[in-house]
Amino acid sequence: MSATDLRTRPRRELTPGAWLGRATIIVITVFFVLFFAVPIVWLLIATGKSPHALITTGPFVLGSFDDLAVNWNALVSFQDGIVFRWLGNSLLYSFGALVITLVTTVPAGYTLALGDFRGRKVLLTTTLVVMLIPNTALVLPIFLELSAVNLIGHPLAAILPFSFFPFGVYLTYIYFSTSVPRDLLNAARIDGCGEFVVFTRIAMPLALPVVALVGFFSFVANWNNFFLPFLTVPGRAAPIQVGLTELLGSVPAFNPTSAGVTAIELPTLAVATLLSVTPVLLVFLFSQRFLVAGLTAGGTKE
Repeated sequence: MSATDLRTRPRRELTPGAWLGRATIIVITVFFVLFFAVPIVWLLIATGKSPHALITTGPFVLGSFDDLAVNWNALVSFQDGIVFRWLGNSLLYSFGALVITLVTTVPAGYTLALGDFRGRKVLLTTTLVVMLIPNTALVLPIFLELSAVNLIGHPLAAILPFSFFPFGVYLTYIYFSTSVPRDLLNAARIDGCGEFVVFTRIAMPLALPVVALVGFFSFVANWNNFFLPFLTVPGRAAPIQVGLTELLGSVPAFNPTSAGVTAIELPTLAVATLLSVTPVLLVFLFSQRFLVAGLTAGGTKE
């Protein structure tokens, strides 16, 4: 078809029902964009305001870099810079659990997908059932187990529970079941490769997209976990999400009984909140290419 034909081809007119459908989609999209974007924009602006300006000026009136520096210094000076200790704890717990998660979930998914052994269907069903159990329902049993072995307050009290990630087993199971050619693996076995070599040299390189996807989901879940670390690693061993609760308790607007010498103002709390989400944002930006590949993995069958 030539360019002239495209220009002269009459455009199909939309029916009133089609216009109504498009208008509804646009309204819903705008609503959700505003619903999620407005609080983020307000949070960014709040970091550059003084406590007085945050209350007296409009919510979207820009602040100043001087006030941003004051808020940053107030956060750094809170309990001798404990916010950086909390960030370090979060990095230790999240990456420590991430390593254990990848070492356990990827071989487990590979075995469930391509293995043939007694009890395979039972293990797969158990994995699916465990995925449906709310994490909060497991907090008390995990706390009692950790208390029984005297791990409360130890980094392992956060790392070991974080590394339990049945959703990652299910993702890798789906990928190995649908996207890895079995003929390729069988050819390697015929050539004399053992199962460990087949997994590490052939299956793993093919599964890098889903490994990145599992790693990202695991890291984000570990970083944002609050309830369990709140009980198992309190005080200076707490991660940043638990530390934000302590900061929130030091804000006079939320806790009028907070001592004046340790009081934190709302703009300083906004700075701490942005600081707490920065690592997740950086991980997402540097891994989004693998995340897209992992999200589309398993969409086709061999």
